[in-house]
Amino acid sequence: MKTKLYVNSANFTAGLTMKDADEFELNNMALHACENPSLIVENRRKLADFLGLNLTNFVCANQTHSANFYRVEAADKGRGSTDTEHAVADTDALYSYETDVLLCTFAADCVPVLLYNETKGLIGAVHSGWQGTIKEVTLKLFEHLKQEEDCNPEDFHVQIGAALNQEKFEVDEDVYLKFKALGYADEFMYHNVETGKYHIDNQLTVKKQCELAGIPTGNISIDQTCTYMNPEGFSYREDKKSGRHMGFIVRRA
Repeated sequence: MKTKLYVNSANFTAGLTMKDADEFELNNMALHACENPSLIVENRRKLADFLGLNLTNFVCANQTHSANFYRVEAADKGRGSTDTEHAVADTDALYSYETDVLLCTFAADCVPVLLYNETKGLIGAVHSGWQGTIKEVTLKLFEHLKQEEDCNPEDFHVQIGAALNQEKFEVDEDVYLKFKALGYADEFMYHNVETGKYHIDNQLTVKKQCELAGIPTGNISIDQTCTYMNPEGFSYREDKKSGRHMGFIVRRA
């Protein structure tokens, strides 16, 4: 199965599954956007084998384009791994100190954000579509981790996963104004006079949010693969029935 590994060290593994014609439903990983849930579970089981884990190690959320986050404990293991009913409700960012817990985030154009803090032994996974970005889900998570979990922002490493690029992220003025209202996204937007549309770089806006939280620029990596233009990408903008990538991160025991 096609999987990008962004981090693969003794302590952490983080990556993103990609579209794969040889797998069920093109390697779709999302139970909320599929034709046959049992086949999605099989895809996840194959990923678990690849990572040396079990499905019971997965923790998934029912994402709602919110700025809500949740601290995953050992008792949460397996939530959402085989059904949506038991997934973490109404949440778009997960973080945990637990070992051998695979935090999952699902996207098809939205920005997956994977983070780890070796000093604290903390990991996180964020889903930041444009609605999550204007709600500052990533920035709010980092502010919480700094204030409530006593994390030093300089200890974080962040991977921004494949997403819709600026050329393809075309919006009307209403969305543009919401990004403009952030006060720091102007440099990541341009106006196409011919079409009257605005183009926004959601990945760079999320990167800016990480920097505003104090994460050193050198600790932030961006996968510039466009989910619309790359044949291995799931794109909701291209196909409303598309599957989803799974962004994932685990801290090894």
